[in-house]
Amino acid sequence: MAARFARSFSFQTRRYAAITSSGPSPSLTTHTLGPFQVFDREAKRIQRDKAASKNGGESSRTVDYVRDEIADRMMERLEDIKRKFSTIVDLGSGSGHFAKLLDSETTKKCIMIDSSHKSLHRDSDSEFEVEVERVHADEENLLQTIQPNSQEAIVSCLSLHWVNDLPGVLIQIKEALQPDGLFLGAMLGGETLFELRTALQLAEVDREGGISPHISPMTDTRDVSNLLGRAGFTLLTVDIDEVKVAYPSMWELMDDLRDMGESNAVIGRRHVIHRDTLAAASAIYKELHGNDDGTIPATFQVIFMIGWKPAPSQPKPLQRGSGQTHLKEVL
Repeated sequence: MAARFARSFSFQTRRYAAITSSGPSPSLTTHTLGPFQVFDREAKRIQRDKAASKNGGESSRTVDYVRDEIADRMMERLEDIKRKFSTIVDLGSGSGHFAKLLDSETTKKCIMIDSSHKSLHRDSDSEFEVEVERVHADEENLLQTIQPNSQEAIVSCLSLHWVNDLPGVLIQIKEALQPDGLFLGAMLGGETLFELRTALQLAEVDREGGISPHISPMTDTRDVSNLLGRAGFTLLTVDIDEVKVAYPSMWELMDDLRDMGESNAVIGRRHVIHRDTLAAASAIYKELHGNDDGTIPATFQVIFMIGWKPAPSQPKPLQRGSGQTHLKEVL
């Protein structure tokens, strides 16, 4: 299906120094305090079901461009890991953006898990190069679906930013992995859609005298490595990409976010925004952030993360002070 309007992409990589650890930090527990509820998970499921079923799924397929691009970048990272897995679990798989990139050189089977039944089965007639099993289940309750110490690899492509208990989910992922099992994930970072956020806030202050949350809070990049370490992962690597997409105006951007199933799902959100506030936001967006060609940019900040479940066979650093060459001699 032809795109409804022309989009242009630019990809900017800001690769932070790889973050590594010799061993896991003290583990968190999910039993001391319950997770703070930020997102309405049921509302998010309904949004994604509606998006995946609109026009027989064609509207949803038209806006797969961000997830497909990030899935492709995740696959590049997986290919750098010289290991073949018999099974890979795709947590929050959607319609299979990552699974469709897998081949027999990487794995034999992919287990796709997603809380949105419509998204999970949107492209059920599509052919995959590997065996695919679809499981309709909540990503926040992984251990109700997957047995502990059972999986060689778990991946997650752009679903963790809607999780209420991110530390708890990371612990469940680690527990579901076999020793020396791989976790590879990509999630949206805190700078995502900062242009839209600032435009809406300024418009609300001007027209309504206050602001309301319209874009969900997202994890700060500095927190991800800490969360992975505290969940018990080791040999951590975290890096960041920015994907910029150009749209004709703010209206097309908001239409695409809705068709992606990425509308606001914060508890206590406003369900209706005044039309004049939106018109003011569109004008502010173009004035503050507009491109020279009349389009507006939208930034998607993506945090990529790799962690391994500890195992005796993993490489370990030498003890502190065991070096034989002084740094001054090297320099």
